[in-house]
Amino acid sequence: MDLSIYLQPIKISLIEGYSATQLGSILDIHTDKNFPDLAKVALAIVGVKDGRKAINNEGCSKAPDKVREYLYKLYGQPNMPYMADLGNVEQGHEIADTYYALSNIVTELIKKNITPIIIGGGQDLTYANYTAYQNLEQTVNLVSIDPIFDMGMLEQPIDSNSYLGSIILHQPNYLFNYSNVGYQTYLTDEASIDLMNKLYFDTYRLGMFKYNMEEVEPIVRNADMLSFDVSAIRMSDAPGCANALPNGFYGEEACQIMRYAGISDKLSSVGIYEYNPEFDLRGQTAHLLAQMIWCFMDGYAQRKDDFPISPKKDFAKYHVMVEEEKYEIVFYKSPKSDRWWMEVPYPSKKNAKYERHYLVPCSYKDYQFALNNGMPDKWWQTFQKLS
Repeated sequence: MDLSIYLQPIKISLIEGYSATQLGSILDIHTDKNFPDLAKVALAIVGVKDGRKAINNEGCSKAPDKVREYLYKLYGQPNMPYMADLGNVEQGHEIADTYYALSNIVTELIKKNITPIIIGGGQDLTYANYTAYQNLEQTVNLVSIDPIFDMGMLEQPIDSNSYLGSIILHQPNYLFNYSNVGYQTYLTDEASIDLMNKLYFDTYRLGMFKYNMEEVEPIVRNADMLSFDVSAIRMSDAPGCANALPNGFYGEEACQIMRYAGISDKLSSVGIYEYNPEFDLRGQTAHLLAQMIWCFMDGYAQRKDDFPISPKKDFAKYHVMVEEEKYEIVFYKSPKSDRWWMEVPYPSKKNAKYERHYLVPCSYKDYQFALNNGMPDKWWQTFQKLS
């Protein structure tokens, strides 16, 4: 497939005047005279200039080029992979046209083992990202960094506040698990929390990570796709969003999350949405997003290729009996990265399509919790979905 039919080149004025070690020179950039050679590419930036379904925040369509102004100025590292900027998806005649273009782009990139980094537009574009995996017939884990769940009302047309409901109701369904990181209780009704629990989805309050940012890592490591809403970052650090909030993650925490995402061998696409330059102050938010993308690139360069599918002989293996020896949990520890996983038993014939999900990333704290006869939530919720 020729992806250039969906993508507009970057303006020459944006890519001039950089030193040889700045990303503006390092990136293979789509221009009028050049489309990147995808055979070489590991990471690809894709801008989307469509904010029609971003509730109260339509100016986010202007995000991609504004972020590039700051991203191109950052300096690369010697170990970074070959990276490209494929340009922008322009607003389609209908929103469905934009979704179709983005979905096809992401599908083709993942087929080529290229990880897309989507910039711009509303968070409803997460739905288009998700349908790319339907094209691949691959079940996915979605992790959203978001102060709310974006469930919407039953049968509500898709927008930035209801995209998750559209994903859950979509048929055929390829969503195995959804995890929300950083929701704020005072913005979330109890019925939504109850529904998340009934679906065995994972939800984590913002306050949980106040002194435990390292606990975000196994959650993000379990994702196939990551959706980052800029409003999850506190307004003082990221004012460039009409829906910005006084509380949220600090800028350096947002960068840490993106680095965790980059390090994850499983994650194959990431999107940063809802940035609106009209509300920004001296480019503060654009600069932060550029640094977040840089951290993702740097994390990607540090991947260990240690997801313990098979064989596992090089991994340390621990057996723990919990709940009066009713359940046995098998833990694996990587000798390359010291990261941990839990093995969840599953009936292979019945749920063969879920085989990718029976190894659940966890932390050393989960192992310690099991040693004290505790049942880790991540293990139990996955066990319920596989049973």
